[in-house]
Amino acid sequence: MEKCKKLRDMFRESLSELRDSHTMAVIAMLLALAVVLAIFGTVQVTDFLKIGFSFLPNEIAAMLFGPSVGGIVAGVADILKYLVKPVGAFFPGFTVSAVAGGILYGLILYKKPLTVWRIVAAKVVVAILVNTCLNTYWLTVMYGNSFVALLPARLLKQLVMVPVEAVLFYLVAKTLVRTKVFALMKSQ
Repeated sequence: MEKCKKLRDMFRESLSELRDSHTMAVIAMLLALAVVLAIFGTVQVTDFLKIGFSFLPNEIAAMLFGPSVGGIVAGVADILKYLVKPVGAFFPGFTVSAVAGGILYGLILYKKPLTVWRIVAAKVVVAILVNTCLNTYWLTVMYGNSFVALLPARLLKQLVMVPVEAVLFYLVAKTLVRTKVFALMKSQ
């Protein structure tokens, strides 16, 4: 019961962050950065492997402002990225996945010490629950392929991407902490 209360309070506190105009300005900048990185910061390695950097602003928003804001920012960023650069048909399931990922990052990173292990834990949780399970399910819904048939390639991609993204996020976040950029983003 106590854990449910703490969780509810975390979501409320995160949602209350949206009342501040400074926070809204920072969120708008992070959303713009996510869209720009989706367009110009994505490298197509193979037909099935794409490495992008638009996850960084989404995770920063979740870390700074919590799970409610993290989910909202990730969902809005997903829709904006599609509107600016549509690739294929829009499928709302992937927006649901983006929101879920933003919420999970917020739950794990919000108001917690920034450590490599916490970031790796957040990445692993999102990689398993959202990127592997939920997104693979959405692909089966969209294309009718077997979940089990898609799973090995999706797992391999996550095994490769989790360490890369975790190190990248850690380096960017630590640099922003060291240069006091996060303090400016959070100032009231």
